[in-house]
Amino acid sequence: MFRLENKTDKSAKRDLFITVAGNVGAGKSTLTKLVGEKLDFETHFEKVDGNPYLEDFYKDQEAWGFHLQLYFLAQRFKQQKEIHASGLNNIQDRSIYEDVEIFARNLYDNGKMSKRDYITYRDLFNNMVPHLRKPDLMIYLDGSIDKIIERIKLRSRDMEKKVDVEYWRNLHERYENWIKEYDLSPVLYVNIDKVDLINNPEHLEELCEKIKTTLNI
Repeated sequence: MFRLENKTDKSAKRDLFITVAGNVGAGKSTLTKLVGEKLDFETHFEKVDGNPYLEDFYKDQEAWGFHLQLYFLAQRFKQQKEIHASGLNNIQDRSIYEDVEIFARNLYDNGKMSKRDYITYRDLFNNMVPHLRKPDLMIYLDGSIDKIIERIKLRSRDMEKKVDVEYWRNLHERYENWIKEYDLSPVLYVNIDKVDLINNPEHLEELCEKIKTTLNI
């Protein structure tokens, strides 16, 4: 159910930073909330409610993709600064690297973001990189595309219901390729086909023990 890769030695300390990665609907927010509560980490969530671009994006990705990606990039960078300044242990719902390497790249590759806008976006991210704190641990929600689609349907967000299933499949393939190349921190894989943190409390307990062992806390 769990697998750790890119393991590094680490001394026990405070001010730890965990980021949670995975496709839309994989369960990042739920994991962030439950692990944050269990381990007493400050939680940071992706802004969905009140997002000024998200609903428009799902209606017309070509018109609003660049705007949405800039918004998420700015919000994520703001979170990174807050995490770095807090002096506390923090866990973040979605990493800034996914925005760049998966979502923006997907729009560009599929002709829904112009080359000019994509270059502008990448340049902005690359200028941010020196100021980004690398995670001490990435938790990656792994699993089948069928489970992803099932979870998207279960949460019944109106804006997501109108999205063609091929969009989710495309993102899923990009995630699988991206995580193989990610090397900025240890990665703890969580198999969402087998792990149910809500209905099986022992799964949450086991996950938190894996986190504590990895980070020496």
